[in-house]
Amino acid sequence: MAVFDPESLAAALAGYAPVGRVWIAYSGGLDSTALLRAAAAVRERLPGALWAVHIDHGLHPESRRWSAHCRATCESLAIPFLSRRLDLGPTPGESPEAVARVARYGEFSVLLAPGDLLLTAHHQDDQAETLLLALIRGSGVHGLAAMPVAAELGLGRLIRPLLDRTRADLEHYVRTLGMTWVEDPTNGEPSMDRTYLRNLVMPLMRERWPAVSATLARSAGHCAETAVLVDLVAGHELAGLTGERPGTLSVAALNRVEPVLRKAVLRLWLRRRGFRLPDTVHLGRIVNEVLTARPDADPLVAWPGCEVRRYRQDLFALRPLPPAPAELECRWEGPVLDLPAGLGTLERFPDDGGWPDAQPEPLLVRFGVTELTCRPCDSAHHRPLKKLFQEAGIPSWLRAYVPLLFAGDALRAVVGVCCCEPPGAAPSSAITSADSAPPVRALPPPRVRWSGHPWESLGFFR
Repeated sequence: MAVFDPESLAAALAGYAPVGRVWIAYSGGLDSTALLRAAAAVRERLPGALWAVHIDHGLHPESRRWSAHCRATCESLAIPFLSRRLDLGPTPGESPEAVARVARYGEFSVLLAPGDLLLTAHHQDDQAETLLLALIRGSGVHGLAAMPVAAELGLGRLIRPLLDRTRADLEHYVRTLGMTWVEDPTNGEPSMDRTYLRNLVMPLMRERWPAVSATLARSAGHCAETAVLVDLVAGHELAGLTGERPGTLSVAALNRVEPVLRKAVLRLWLRRRGFRLPDTVHLGRIVNEVLTARPDADPLVAWPGCEVRRYRQDLFALRPLPPAPAELECRWEGPVLDLPAGLGTLERFPDDGGWPDAQPEPLLVRFGVTELTCRPCDSAHHRPLKKLFQEAGIPSWLRAYVPLLFAGDALRAVVGVCCCEPPGAAPSSAITSADSAPPVRALPPPRVRWSGHPWESLGFFR
């Protein structure tokens, strides 16, 4: 058994630049207790002020007692302590462990100030279990890389300084100090995949191969190096595949990439955009259905948190579209209108002479009204909205979300696309001779800015 002592923790953190705070993710269990106690022993040599954070998921009746234990331990060590209670409620079919992990790291992400470090107590045995789970689930090299020593998290960084230590090392250290810890009873529940591996599979493997945790962790390290190489090659290719719209890929250029590299490029593109990666089936559908679809088709591949769509020669990765607001109607009486359903804000331009008192009829905002035509300002001809959307390059799957501005029953603007002349009005470009009667002009068309909507970064709506 290797001897674990605080000096090894100080050495692992010595290369990090000074930061505001070094947080310990403290659950109260054996592993995080060892990390907390070691950090307290070398706090003067840490790159920042030592704090502890405890996340109470609210999933176990004893969780409040565990939180109280963590607070008392931190008080005894003079470590500032912060506790967050979440009261999670996984839906049927959801893994409580997975829900808790996502929520926990979400809290950590919000907590970290710029540059802060969050230390977790993941160790070599955890790394071995993570690799085995990734193998069982059929993961690629990024999944088989398991847990990195360091990763970005929110505005700070997540650090795992104990990945070269076994659980036995940490337990020996804590018992030598006479410290106590809490035991989560679910850690012995074999119905959970990780605990099944930990309690039933890994002991058998250690009987045959005593160093199995170290060798599996070493394999994870090799996969991590391979994953870096894959990303380097994919990143070089990705740089030349940008589409017409910000954040998109060119379908034509992507189809010219060698098939294996094409998949690596897609994974890297999705990961850089913050999406959960698709499984093999969904990735294959992107390659075989979306990239090969006709330019006028409307293909979609979706999985939790992401929708991959195509419009013309651009490939889009988007958050799932909200329900279409077809039945919504909003009355607009001031210079600013906050649209419902997270669709952003409408704001009139300051120099707009047609607002607000000059309008003889109420201004209404509607969505998804079909079979309309519009005579754009400075045009003598009416055109269907579908044609105007096509000319403006608005995908069919976004058109139901575009605000349509009416004065009474007259369409006055397709917001972000064009303004519309009311019935009977002369075009803005009408030219009259000196002895002809001046054309009848309606009130100036509303000049509107649409901002804060989910697709603003794509540059669709001017």
